[in-house]
Amino acid sequence: MASLQDNETLTRVSAGTPMGDLMRQYWIPAAKSSELTKDGDPVRLMLLGEKLVAFRDSNGKVGIMDHRCPHRCASLFFGRNEEGGIRCVYHGWKFDADGNCTDMANVPPHQDFKHKVHAKAYKTAERNGLVWVFMGDQSKVPDLPPFEANLLPESEVNIWFVMRECSYLQGLEGDMDTTHLGFLHYGLLKGTDFEASAAQRYTAVNKTPEFLTKTTDWGYMYAAVRGDGSDEVHMRVSQFVMPFWTMPPVNPITKNFIARAWVPMDDTHHMFVHIVHKDFDPLARKLLEGRSAGFKLGFDYAPTTTDWYGRFNLKASMANDFLIDREKQRTDSFTGIDGITLQDFAVVESMGGIVDRTMEHLASSDAAIAQTRRVLINAANGLKDGKRHPSMDQQAAQVPHIRGGFFQAPKGGDWQKLYEEQIERAPFQVGTAQAAE
Repeated sequence: MASLQDNETLTRVSAGTPMGDLMRQYWIPAAKSSELTKDGDPVRLMLLGEKLVAFRDSNGKVGIMDHRCPHRCASLFFGRNEEGGIRCVYHGWKFDADGNCTDMANVPPHQDFKHKVHAKAYKTAERNGLVWVFMGDQSKVPDLPPFEANLLPESEVNIWFVMRECSYLQGLEGDMDTTHLGFLHYGLLKGTDFEASAAQRYTAVNKTPEFLTKTTDWGYMYAAVRGDGSDEVHMRVSQFVMPFWTMPPVNPITKNFIARAWVPMDDTHHMFVHIVHKDFDPLARKLLEGRSAGFKLGFDYAPTTTDWYGRFNLKASMANDFLIDREKQRTDSFTGIDGITLQDFAVVESMGGIVDRTMEHLASSDAAIAQTRRVLINAANGLKDGKRHPSMDQQAAQVPHIRGGFFQAPKGGDWQKLYEEQIERAPFQVGTAQAAE
């Protein structure tokens, strides 16, 4: 279990908190590029406890800034996005995508001081369908992290956003928890429900893997090892990448072009961001769909609204018990909830907005979760003491060389060496990414 103090450190993300300050050292995926059109409607964003407004100007540049106009603090969400900037409807003051005041419409020219007025705006960048924002020191902006999935051409990737009603850490920890697959997702499946060559059979049959772990400069990785009595083992390798990224092993490691972010909106809400190659989205669900209830693909979204939490909500939610079907649960589905991701969301949100981790009783099967917490706490406390985590300066160089996934390996082999050999057989995707800051 975590102490009350550690739980506070891990889950509070506003400016001035240890974790909030840590998160601001990294680029954050903020929106889909398709959400913002030239001179189109401004969009409300909630990120790290800050209320922001996003817009795309006449030249296609994205601006993300504090929603309050620096004049009288009226919300720029109601502003006019026109002619290269956003104009406040209260008194006509206008700001470009960098936050510079370009017009003080209600002030006589000889009393104009727009060169002294600046909206709180953050650096933005785009890459292959994703808008990024950097909310830290604007004079020390790092390179975009070159995640393999986001380096693929936009035409080759799916990007999914889903708003979640709980702390980012609960979502992240759920993705680092590999033993739940055998219960939450495969609970009623037996080995005979899979083809003999199907890798998912190992997870359904062997629900007690052994864990091998390693802390890295960019975060943390582990291997869940399952045997079946032969000379080979099944390895599922997964990564946690600072500060909120995971690379879950949902596909063979040679094809697992995937990255997931669990982006804190505030202390009790986060945005799930899923980036994956269209051909492998993911293979595991495609293999299982139709064989058992609960493996529905895709998301059913509720209508979008313009409030701070109005983007990418699902029709199935805690308010309607994630549409659980108790009859299916009794006969054809371990959970009665249709959709692997929905099953994850249901149990994670059932813990509450912020789970009380002092009530937990962690086991050896929770090694990845415990280690991820230690990495985050050490990095946050270190930054508070003036020590930068290595990933803050080296992530751009290191991230392209990691990938989650599963594979077969000889029993008793060095798991890290076996992992590296697998990677060598499937070179990383270089893609055609273009980023403009």
